[in-house]
Amino acid sequence: MGTKLYVGNISYQTTDADLQDLFAPFGAVTEVDVIMDKFTNRPRGFAFVTMGSEDEAKKAVEGTHGKELDGRTLTVNEARAREDRPARSGGGGFGGGGRKFGGDRDRRGGGHRDRY
Repeated sequence: MGTKLYVGNISYQTTDADLQDLFAPFGAVTEVDVIMDKFTNRPRGFAFVTMGSEDEAKKAVEGTHGKELDGRTLTVNEARAREDRPARSGGGGFGGGGRKFGGDRDRRGGGHRDRY
C-alpha cells in the first residue's frame, strides 16, 4: 500500500483543515489536497491525503472509511496511479477544413446539386 489516499464523497464545505484533523490521529499527515473544479473553483467532492508512512495510511483507511464527516459517509482507499490519457489536440472542434458543398457553387452558378 502507498501513502497517498483517495477520500471520496466529501461535502463541498469540507476543508483541507477538516481532513487534516480527521486523519491526524492515525499518523503524520504530509499533504491534503481538496480537488477543485477548474472552471467554477468549487470543490469537486473528493480529495487526496498523503500520510507519513504506509502503516499510517493503512490505519487511516481502516479508521476513516465509512465514517461520517459533515453529513456525508466517506469513501477512503489507496489512491490509484493516474491513468495515462491520450494527448488532446488543441483545436476545440472548430478547426478549418473545407465545406462539403462550398467553393464551386459561385463559379458554376448553381447550388450543390450541380456537382452530382
